[in-house]
Amino acid sequence: MINKSYAADSSISWVQREYANVRRRKKRVSLLVHGVQALILIVLIGLWELAGRLRWIDVLIFSYPSKVFSQIGRDAWSGDLWPHLGMTVMETAVGFLLGTIAGTLLAVLIWWSPFLSKVLDPYMVVFNSMPKVALGPIFIVLFGGGFTAIVATTLSITVITTTLVVYTSFKETDANYIKVIRTFGGGKRDIFAKVMLPAAFPAIVSTLKVNVGLSWVGVIVGEFLVAKIGLGYLIIYGFQVFNFTLVFASLVIIAIVATVMYQLVVYLEHVLVKRR
Repeated sequence: MINKSYAADSSISWVQREYANVRRRKKRVSLLVHGVQALILIVLIGLWELAGRLRWIDVLIFSYPSKVFSQIGRDAWSGDLWPHLGMTVMETAVGFLLGTIAGTLLAVLIWWSPFLSKVLDPYMVVFNSMPKVALGPIFIVLFGGGFTAIVATTLSITVITTTLVVYTSFKETDANYIKVIRTFGGGKRDIFAKVMLPAAFPAIVSTLKVNVGLSWVGVIVGEFLVAKIGLGYLIIYGFQVFNFTLVFASLVIIAIVATVMYQLVVYLEHVLVKRR
């Protein structure tokens, strides 16, 4: 009896040690990846700075990092930056949330009605292939030049992408799971709640990540066309007055804020996965 208990304890200890080793290896790999990423970024910024100061590039067009960050600092200190940043972030957040929710609900509706799926399928393909920039002037005529037209431009990109990804995930769900629910007398609502939605969860989370980038694209395109405030407006204004440092400063800010939004989505993914 003592020998069996000792063997069981040894087996548990071995499993715990292996688990700890696996976690340590994953942590080392993660640190290595982040270290290489940071090194690449530092090298690229350093080369850009060096090329600008030694005049290997035309600084009027390409600027260089110290001038770009100086521009950001001046605009932030003077307060000129914050209205533009706040407007763009608000437009992006609204387009991101509405696009994800509306696209997911539309995918559910199409899955729920096979007839509707057959009717809308060619229209979704055509709309997805259509250049969304071309729709911008139409939205401006419909909604006027402002917040609504920019959000509508963003939704034209995010909604259809979300719908196609989530609906495709619904269609690829294992049919055997559906048969099991039906065998036990479950209806369509049970199939959706117990099979379809859990199976589509990874696709929905992946769509969130994709929609971060798509939302920024939609908002910046909309601001190019119509806005008088926002980071997209600053980019266009910088081109018009040949202040390319302002252009690069706006692009750097967009990259930073988009990265923060993406990391928030990744954190949300971890939280949701742990709760499943």
